[in-house]
Amino acid sequence: MGDNPLIKLDELTKPATVLVEKISEAIGGMFKPWQIVRVAKAEAAADRIRAESNIQITDLQQRAMRRFLVEEGKKQANIEEITTKALPLLSEESKPQDVSDDWITNFFDKCRIVSDSEMQQLWSRILAGEANNPGRFSRQTVNLLSNLERGQAELFENLCGFGWKYGGYSPVLFPLVCDVRDAVYSERGIFYGGLLDLESLGLVKVDLYKGFTLRNQPERVTAAYFGTAIELTLSSNQREYFGVGQAVLTQAGQELAQVCAPKRVEGLLEYAIKHWNEEKMMPRTSEQGPRPSSS
Repeated sequence: MGDNPLIKLDELTKPATVLVEKISEAIGGMFKPWQIVRVAKAEAAADRIRAESNIQITDLQQRAMRRFLVEEGKKQANIEEITTKALPLLSEESKPQDVSDDWITNFFDKCRIVSDSEMQQLWSRILAGEANNPGRFSRQTVNLLSNLERGQAELFENLCGFGWKYGGYSPVLFPLVCDVRDAVYSERGIFYGGLLDLESLGLVKVDLYKGFTLRNQPERVTAAYFGTAIELTLSSNQREYFGVGQAVLTQAGQELAQVCAPKRVEGLLEYAIKHWNEEKMMPRTSEQGPRPSSS
């Protein structure tokens, strides 16, 4: 454990120290150096036990033991890597002591098999986000993330790049999906089949026929996209049923969107303005608005 930075508690910030200790308590002291036995040490200890106790172990059992030690070593490395990546993301106001032990146990039960660096980064943002604001991420979202492949995560992040925020609904993110056959979507890998895949995972809801609407809107609605705000003027019918596109994020999708790092889609601003002009909403650029998502 000597190469693990997590044991150097005197070099960590207070929130980071509390989080490490919290994790140690919740999942059995897995970060305490005197409780962690590396694979090589564990094998040596097992050899001594066998010799001292004259235990007869078959070749099959020995292979099973070695496999178990290797697998657990990999899982331990994943746990430590995700935690290490989460520590710099903690705010000074972080409250890791308020994170539920059950939440932490479930979190590491799901992420311990994740070895992909990009996916580990996503998991670390979830961990830091929960520590910064306990209760921010549900166990359902954590469980959903455990079923997410890297390609699906990239697709979801691309979809969030189309996200707008509307008036009083901020920070809720609404991806503007008008027609997936248009180049602005297909050029970025957004296709009907991919949206259905994300829907099956529980991240989005899709309706290519009727689309989704917001009810009872004011006459003027501000739509914000990566620092640019567009003011829309709605007719009486549009105020009753303001269309936001053919896909919306579920609650789990909204939670996950908070830790994604989507990129601004070139041409989407012009595409959206053209769409709203066709809907006779008279879009015009106004003051700066918030980014569509935050880590």
